[in-house]
Amino acid sequence: MAFEKSIQLSPNSLNLFLECPHCFWLDKKMGIKRPPPYPYALNSAVDSLLKEEFDAYRAKNIPHPLLAENNIKARLFSNQKLLNQWRNNFAGIRYFDPQLEATIFGAVDDVLEFEGGKLAPLDYKSTGSRVANIYDRFQLQLDTYTFLLEKNGFQTTRKGYLAFYIVDKEKGFIDRLPFRKEIYEIDTNPADIYEIFKDAVAVLRQQAPRPHSQDCQFSKWFNGAKSFNS
Repeated sequence: MAFEKSIQLSPNSLNLFLECPHCFWLDKKMGIKRPPPYPYALNSAVDSLLKEEFDAYRAKNIPHPLLAENNIKARLFSNQKLLNQWRNNFAGIRYFDPQLEATIFGAVDDVLEFEGGKLAPLDYKSTGSRVANIYDRFQLQLDTYTFLLEKNGFQTTRKGYLAFYIVDKEKGFIDRLPFRKEIYEIDTNPADIYEIFKDAVAVLRQQAPRPHSQDCQFSKWFNGAKSFNS
């Protein structure tokens, strides 16, 4: 039986909805989740270390070298207390829509502040791939953060930034993991986020799920699990 709870959706939730409304309904309505991926503990560790590094530059009010080297004329968002709230996975930056009676939220890695006080989200990405791959879910993530910043009363540049820390395998290990650093500017479009949010909420209020998407890789797993339990 489905359990009732307030609807709160993150960029990962919206991405799951776009991938497969059936998996999304089972996850958010019934608490039945896809098999989890292998935990990326190293990525989480790099993420924590990067937050410490960026915060150290923020505290000194000096540009981070990654921004300076790439001629990004912005400073790190100066309100550390508010940023800590926005980073928190259980708080984040949030918007409650009274018509939908639902909340959309996200936990940002960082925020850049440009001339005139306009803001842009900055997300850290670490990878062992040879090149930086910009996936659709990254675009959705930055679009959602832009949407949330604007809904919270901030002006934005309608840009987002991905800071990639790519393991440089050519330099060897030598007790340290060497990284090559790259940053990418992405045009953000928050206009579509509300409609995706609205459609996702509508699906959750249905009593039965939609069929699996044709290209959903987990449909066979769910059907097998269902047959096993019947």
